[in-house]
Amino acid sequence: MVVQKFGGTSVADPDAIHRLIEIVRTARSRDGRGPAVVVSAMSGVTDALLAIAAAAGAGRVDDTISTLEQLRERHLSAARALAPSEADAALGTYVNAQFDDLVALVRALAVLREVSPRTLDVVAAAGELLISRIVAAALAKAGLPSEWVDARHAIVTNDDHTRAMPLSDDTDAAVRSSVLAVIDAGRVPVLGGFVGATADGDTTTLGRGGSDYSAALVGAGIGAVEIQIWTDVDGMLTADPRVIAKPRLVPHLSFAEASELAYFGAKVLHPSTILPAVRRNIPVRILNSRKPEGTGTIITAEPPPAATPLTALACKRDLTVVDITSDRMLMAYGFLRRVFEVFERFRTAVDVVTTSEVTVSVTVDNCRHLDAITEALSEFSQVSIEPGMALLCAVGDRLRNEPAIAARAVGLLEEVPLRMISQAASRRNITVILRQADLPHAMQRLHEEFFT
Repeated sequence: MVVQKFGGTSVADPDAIHRLIEIVRTARSRDGRGPAVVVSAMSGVTDALLAIAAAAGAGRVDDTISTLEQLRERHLSAARALAPSEADAALGTYVNAQFDDLVALVRALAVLREVSPRTLDVVAAAGELLISRIVAAALAKAGLPSEWVDARHAIVTNDDHTRAMPLSDDTDAAVRSSVLAVIDAGRVPVLGGFVGATADGDTTTLGRGGSDYSAALVGAGIGAVEIQIWTDVDGMLTADPRVIAKPRLVPHLSFAEASELAYFGAKVLHPSTILPAVRRNIPVRILNSRKPEGTGTIITAEPPPAATPLTALACKRDLTVVDITSDRMLMAYGFLRRVFEVFERFRTAVDVVTTSEVTVSVTVDNCRHLDAITEALSEFSQVSIEPGMALLCAVGDRLRNEPAIAARAVGLLEEVPLRMISQAASRRNITVILRQADLPHAMQRLHEEFFT
């Protein structure tokens, strides 16, 4: 059995879903049972739903209703094209009912002028719930026995709405009873990613990119031999194609390397995807739904020795460097605890940290609470903020045993002003913080040296 997760571009329209159907058909004919299918919302839908919630909370009800009706027609049009007989009956009824509920909800939000995290999850989850129902009907229409599984019956989470954490044991049991039971009955289960529910049945979401996480949780729960992430690129690449014109495909890498790359900006894979796969030692394969004949990238615990010194480069833009300086830090204990308690209080993650005798420098990519963080830190230190920064990370298992690689990488950037330099305890990456304007040149230098 395999789990096949299809991203938003792979379910964006009827043509994309027809490609999905043939990919599922191939897997079923090869394996004899399954696969389990996990789908993201149609491309752009989750962003639109979040914007609708924000507009409703601001009282702009006319804007929200207009956008909802456009989304309704997009989903009904897909349903009519993929499963015309179903669209006239149960499927069309389901789609209309979901949008009727959303219309009623946003009208209420516009009156209250408030959107709680719990309500936001209800709105955001609609995209995955809708498209998974449509894909299940399309598979059945194409002659593949399938069954829609409500993801809220499979993924059990805590109540940290908008970024809920799955409860592993409860989720494993729920996946076996809801997903594996469908496979054992000879059908293809189809469920939406990104969505779960608390033990009390309240809808939750796993955070942006959470559909990958859902696929890995399903894979762990059913004992899959492989988790496939179908997207719109050929696999993990040696660099961001928006920066490097012709990056190379990385055919094989380790779980640890993939996790580093995902955390530091590689958009192909969600960082949390690796966790359930590592726990059960399930290979993860990244594939292109537009080129299903490709081999993609395979991620395993112990890949073969790398042919290049580095495995890949990753980057993040729009970072802010926060410098926290205090004479109290010198020869003192407890200072770092106070610093990071502030970031914890405002639930703001830190990417990179460097320290000197009296200064701590950190980078953040979420500036929503930055003013409040600065005010809190200023109670016991001097704080300065530097926006417009970027992160460039070089990743490779060989960095652990070949220190000359890190020296060589940093040496190539001698003409680039580097704001911070960090090497993780795992010694699988070397990370630099630099001005965003310098990122293309710096990445080009490293890519030419190590991959061209």
